[in-house]
Amino acid sequence: MPAAQESPRPTACLVLADGTIFYGFGFGATGETVAELCFNTAMTGYQEIMTDPSYAGQIVTFTFPHIGNTGVTDEDEEAQQAVAAGMVVKWDPTEPSNWRATGELTAWMTRQGRIGIGGLDTRRLTRAIRQQGAPHVALAHDPDGNFDLDSLLAKARGWKGLVGLDLAKDVTCAQSYHWNEMRWAWPQGYQPQTAPVHKVVAIDFGAKRNILRCLASAGCDVTVLPATATAEEVLALNPDGVFLSNGPGDPAATGDYAVPMIKQVLDADLPVFGICLGHQMLALALGARTIKMNHGHHGANHPVKNHDTGKVEITSMNHGFTVDSQTLPAGVVETHVSLFDGSNCGIRLADRPVFSVQYHPEASPGPQDSYYLFERFADAMAARKVPAQSACVNDY
Repeated sequence: MPAAQESPRPTACLVLADGTIFYGFGFGATGETVAELCFNTAMTGYQEIMTDPSYAGQIVTFTFPHIGNTGVTDEDEEAQQAVAAGMVVKWDPTEPSNWRATGELTAWMTRQGRIGIGGLDTRRLTRAIRQQGAPHVALAHDPDGNFDLDSLLAKARGWKGLVGLDLAKDVTCAQSYHWNEMRWAWPQGYQPQTAPVHKVVAIDFGAKRNILRCLASAGCDVTVLPATATAEEVLALNPDGVFLSNGPGDPAATGDYAVPMIKQVLDADLPVFGICLGHQMLALALGARTIKMNHGHHGANHPVKNHDTGKVEITSMNHGFTVDSQTLPAGVVETHVSLFDGSNCGIRLADRPVFSVQYHPEASPGPQDSYYLFERFADAMAARKVPAQSACVNDY
């Protein structure tokens, strides 16, 4: 009888803080990383997810098994480099089969310095996250398969987690910059906005590039400021409106310096639009509170009910904190709720063009179910100009 073949030695392992260990095969960078583990149910967009600054401090488990099948391309990156700490997949990344692909996912992960692990039972892992909450984990990749499990477990248990952690300062821009690139369109690709009509200041808590593109496509001339920008710096640019971007970490921690700025912007009576962390920042500035979720919302198939229209929007989400709708003060209207768990997904002021949503309208998984929000923001800025223009005419 032929000799039994030995199973290949695992080259990566995932150690949960409760002592559970998953073995698999590593790809991408080697070494170790510690983070919170979440799962994402999207069937596409893995490169956008890995480069979304909102995933700072997180390792992403992809529930869809065919990760890598569309390869990678620079056009799909939401930031200059990968931000998510690592990637967990069921099968080793597949070969790319897409006309837009310019490279393979495994090589891209190596260049980005991010660790991946394949061969795991992601269904079991996802059930554990849903039942027990997003765990703290240590992920290691060693081509020789040598792991100090006691050390990895200690690191997973010693990690402080996202509660109380301000990560916006880590992913925000170092200095202000101008943005005019619009959304991708066939066959031209990305084109510049050459005739903007609204001046917008975007506060970068970890802004995705496609959000800025959507603003530009809606007719906005966008100036991006760092997360630590003051109200004086914002208002000095004389904007027609202010946008509050997505971002990672605990909104209450970022709110220590961002909420005072937002309150002063609100006092200036400007249209304000927020997404994700920007939504949470706006809610805090209006007097509400935020709370940590059990395992958060991460995916491109989340149904959201719009109370204003009665319609259901299929949305993309990525958040581990949420606005506590029970703490919304008088004058703040809850506009959107998740049909998965009833959590808050949108607010607006009853008497002013100030609004925000918890999900990502720029991701357009519906498709484009929620792009109207950018148009609403542009319409609010246009409406604000009408009285001012009339006053100028009357002055003459």
